[in-house]
Amino acid sequence: MSYCLPLAAINTAVFPQSYSAARQRWLAQSNELPCYTQHQAYPCPGNGPDGEALISDTLWIGPENASRVLVLLSGTHGIEGFTGSAVQIDLLDLLTEGAIAIPADTALLMVHALTPWGYAWQRRCDADGIDLNRNSVDFSKPLPENKGYELIKNTLYLADAAQRQTELIEFERQHGRIALEKAVSAGQYSDPFGPFYGGKAPAHGSHVCAELIRRYALQQRDLAVIDLHTGLGSYGYGEIICDHQPDSAATRVAQQWYGESVALPFLGTSSSVPKTGLLDYQWHTVMNGHSCYITLEFGTFSTDQLFATLLRDHHLWAQPDNGQARLEHSKAMRRHFCPEDKPWREMVLFRARQVIAQGLYGVSS
Repeated sequence: MSYCLPLAAINTAVFPQSYSAARQRWLAQSNELPCYTQHQAYPCPGNGPDGEALISDTLWIGPENASRVLVLLSGTHGIEGFTGSAVQIDLLDLLTEGAIAIPADTALLMVHALTPWGYAWQRRCDADGIDLNRNSVDFSKPLPENKGYELIKNTLYLADAAQRQTELIEFERQHGRIALEKAVSAGQYSDPFGPFYGGKAPAHGSHVCAELIRRYALQQRDLAVIDLHTGLGSYGYGEIICDHQPDSAATRVAQQWYGESVALPFLGTSSSVPKTGLLDYQWHTVMNGHSCYITLEFGTFSTDQLFATLLRDHHLWAQPDNGQARLEHSKAMRRHFCPEDKPWREMVLFRARQVIAQGLYGVSS
């Protein structure tokens, strides 16, 4: 039996036009499910651009006492929630239609919009500039340093994009491509207005994850966690990124469930370099030897374009009275993280079905 439907059955209309529209449809589809569900809503401080409330929603589907759980996270990076919502709504449609069935002794926990402020405002971070995927560090200890970021920080703030690119190329020439990508994106804890800022305290999404782990005693269950992301890697391909240590039981589990396509940043086999404070690490601490956490990263455009798009976003939000410019740039953000291209969206939904099926089969076996 396969959970994947033919490509012809894929409907790209599940991609939403806004955070509010996505939430309404997600909730409506949740109410249509013919099995036991439990919904929890976690309000986030602030409001959306139209004054709407911002909420992270979670849905438990299946038996309360299931010993195995597939956790499907979306919107860890706000604007990437457009694709995360589409994948989750598509899965809810399949469950409602009976096209797939959750295996025995297994539950599905969906988490919709972990960073709802960034989703609604079409940014990657939250209202405090925090990147949730750099926020899982021990804030009771001295915060990590990114010496590379300090070296290029002034370059990143250059308004002249051509000059900025020239200086970044020179940094790459001197230190190498990996050093450049780590300097920009590995995570920094000193500059709230800059990109990939990890914050000074746990962010909203981190609190939500901690509460879910506690509420459902997830440390006592086998877990397959899939975190949905976009923007890095080959166009339209869903890369399975495993940030467990290469010699760990969790990496062996990931390779058993997902096969040879598993990519490991620590071994240099991924489009992603090793990073500090990943959300993964919060979940790693509660996982047993029959569990693993993967990022399913759907590629769009080049890493250089990703950096340029994000830097422009941070420049605009660092200055007041840039409302119209921010609005215009949000279109570029949307295009990079969720292209309108129908073939791209079909590839995303097909690959997501495939990987979710692998996770369900794996954790329930």
